[in-house]
Amino acid sequence: MLRRLETTLVVAIALALEAGAAIGPIATLNIANANIAPDGFTRSAVLAGGDNFQLNVVNSLTDITMDKTTSIHWHGFFQKGTAWADGPAFVTQCPIASGNSFLYNFDVQDQAGTFWYHSHLATQYCDGLRGVFVVYDPDDPHKALYDIDDDHVSPQQGPATNATLINGLGRFPLGPPSPLAVVNVVKGKRYRFRLVSISCDPNFTFSIDGHSLTVIEADGENVEPLVVDSIQIFAAQRYSFVLNANQSIGNYWIRANPNVGTQGFLGGVNSAILRYDSAVVADPTTLGGIPTSPLRETDLHPLTNPAAPGAAAIDGADVNIHLSLGFDPSTFRFLVNGVPFQPPTVPVLLQILSGATSAASLLPSGSIYSLPSNKVIQITIAGGLTSTAFGAPHPFHLHGHTFSVIRSAGSPTYNYANPVRRDVVNTGVLGDEVTIRFVTDNRDRGSFIGKVVTHIDWHLNTGLAVVLVEDAPDIAAANPVPSAWNDLCPIYDSLSSQDKGAIV
Repeated sequence: MLRRLETTLVVAIALALEAGAAIGPIATLNIANANIAPDGFTRSAVLAGGDNFQLNVVNSLTDITMDKTTSIHWHGFFQKGTAWADGPAFVTQCPIASGNSFLYNFDVQDQAGTFWYHSHLATQYCDGLRGVFVVYDPDDPHKALYDIDDDHVSPQQGPATNATLINGLGRFPLGPPSPLAVVNVVKGKRYRFRLVSISCDPNFTFSIDGHSLTVIEADGENVEPLVVDSIQIFAAQRYSFVLNANQSIGNYWIRANPNVGTQGFLGGVNSAILRYDSAVVADPTTLGGIPTSPLRETDLHPLTNPAAPGAAAIDGADVNIHLSLGFDPSTFRFLVNGVPFQPPTVPVLLQILSGATSAASLLPSGSIYSLPSNKVIQITIAGGLTSTAFGAPHPFHLHGHTFSVIRSAGSPTYNYANPVRRDVVNTGVLGDEVTIRFVTDNRDRGSFIGKVVTHIDWHLNTGLAVVLVEDAPDIAAANPVPSAWNDLCPIYDSLSSQDKGAIV
């Protein structure tokens, strides 16, 4: 199936390109520092931009108060045979040093939909290194439902959670009346919107005054069309929905209310504008009501091959893993099964290529889980810590796979017949037991090293992650690394503290 690859830098802490700008499949991503003011407040940030994007990452970072090295994760792509290109620093690669470049060269096989990219080094993506990556499918089974597919809406909050940016613009309380993002529509047309949360922490309740939203995609997986009036979206999740521009010509508020930080919409915070063609240029006066048909994850069902793998029973998987989340106040570290994830000095992939293949022989100790090939894996994640004060609900992302969510947050029931498939799941709060299943089908897709990580980046950086090593004995043969990958660690290891940055 032929697909057109585009990447669109619609958000980050800085808006580097206009929404809808197409960038080819062979290109360069230039990473640099700049002072920006997307919400009227100026701060240093990490920008990704230029006329081209994809694969060849050039590190031009110079600000020693921020990380000067970097790595890029291409979120949602399976990386068949290219585990080395997945991007997590110290798991599949050493970071790229300032003044150097690295070519990520991978195939997108049998995947289409809404993805994104972001730094996967410490909390660097919170400083702006992130953007939307769309793979368009000319055979999209939902094509008859919409007329136009060029609108992307990406809410986010960065390090200071008093400003929400939508498509790169926003306002903060008592700040200047900074311009808001405007999405233009023509009455009578149907638009596919791609909603992407590139947040570092908050989840958002998203709605558009006066309009229903027909959800057709979740995390790169087509779903049966579902009409809702609001969408709660967690960090790293993506949804496509169809909006029918069938209301009176005018201006309508687009709302993204965060669960933490500044809430509400006074003065245009947490907002953008949907503007019909020929409407006056003004802030909307529409009033948002209480959602009556909010999106519930249990109402989402895959469009094709809906059944979860394994037998239709709680013991129907080949391998069962339970992840219990914790927090150690004495060290201010998050724990998974009693262990905080501490990035090793030698990337896990390099350890495996050097001969270590068992969980016991791989570092970091206690954070590595070995998975056999071609088996059904079931992972249960207890949703809460001792209270929501410690960060629940956490969105967890599995690298290298989508998974069936057989038990969702807020639900006591298991669905084996048609649970949603996705790659980021909300694990809920205390009392939830979110359960997912996937198949280690690495003979079809290549042996893999994946992470199960929270996408609240501050918590990831303080230990909330584990590493899954899939079919370890075959990883080297299934993932031949380029010579430039071999050069990354010697270059990084030679850097001084000033060269690495993050000097406060």
